Amino acid sequence: MADRFKTGEKAPEKGTYEFDGLVNEGNENDVTEDEKHIELSNGDTFPPTRSNKDAAYWKKSS
Repeated sequence: MADRFKTGEKAPEKGTYEFDGLVNEGNENDVTEDEKHIELSNGDTFPPTRSNKDAAYWKKSS
């Protein structure tokens, strides 16, 4: 299983995932705390950030 997932990829398992950076250069300070953790089910698509719709990287919370 990969350690890092990108917006548009499918979640390999159900769980909580946390924001791990923007795919393209951008201001990560614009990403709010409440959108840095998401709950996904197996097969759900990793979303862009809610605040600015930027593609993001996500990792499984431990």
